[in-house]
Amino acid sequence: MSKRVAVVTGGIGGLGSEICKYLARAGRQVIAADLAARSERLEAFRAETAGFDGAIVFEPLNVADHAGCAAFVERIAAQYGPVSILVNAAGITRDTSLRKMSAEQWGDVLRVNLDGVFNMCRPVVDGMTAQGFGRIVNISSVNGQTGQFGQTNYSAAKAGMHGFTMALAREVAKKGVTVNSVSPGYCNTPMVQAVPEEIRNQIIANIPVGRLGEPREIARTVEFLAADDAGFITGANIPVNGGYFIDF
Repeated sequence: MSKRVAVVTGGIGGLGSEICKYLARAGRQVIAADLAARSERLEAFRAETAGFDGAIVFEPLNVADHAGCAAFVERIAAQYGPVSILVNAAGITRDTSLRKMSAEQWGDVLRVNLDGVFNMCRPVVDGMTAQGFGRIVNISSVNGQTGQFGQTNYSAAKAGMHGFTMALAREVAKKGVTVNSVSPGYCNTPMVQAVPEEIRNQIIANIPVGRLGEPREIARTVEFLAADDAGFITGANIPVNGGYFIDF
């Protein structure tokens, strides 16, 4: 049987690149989809994944472009085969309090973080149901569950992912397609390291395990949900946050 094709949006980011590696080690043909404009990061990503012998390849994509996402899925299917695994990890922040937030700051985050999930799921879901197999994993955030000061846009988009996940899971469950979300807490990524040290230390002090998460811990969870034998888990949200937010 040929390798299952996995697409990871935001694939060259801090979490996305680790997810790509874990899926490739699990025997998937991985397409890291991201903005080509990030030339320095793209060069580093290619160096990091050079040892995977073609199991991870980069393809340019803007998830906010609905027509571009549809064309991307067609192109990937023609070149590598139908998409069987989709990980929606693309995301941006435009943090500021709502009183200072512009319509552009609101719209930019919603277009990438939430519209991007629709833009990618819409063109892959028919192919997955036709195959009788599919795994969709949406990377949300603990702040989609708890809210966060200065992140009404980000928290709204990440919370919206959960509703999307649950609804789509119901629609495609009988076709062998699972849809789940993962909600990372604060992880050791460039985005979190960019937070001022004083604030970052305050965050760590509130994490029961006493440290930031590592990208591999998120990637391992995604690999688990994307496995062929994970077909009885759907519509779920898996928190990976070190106990920062505990619920049931």
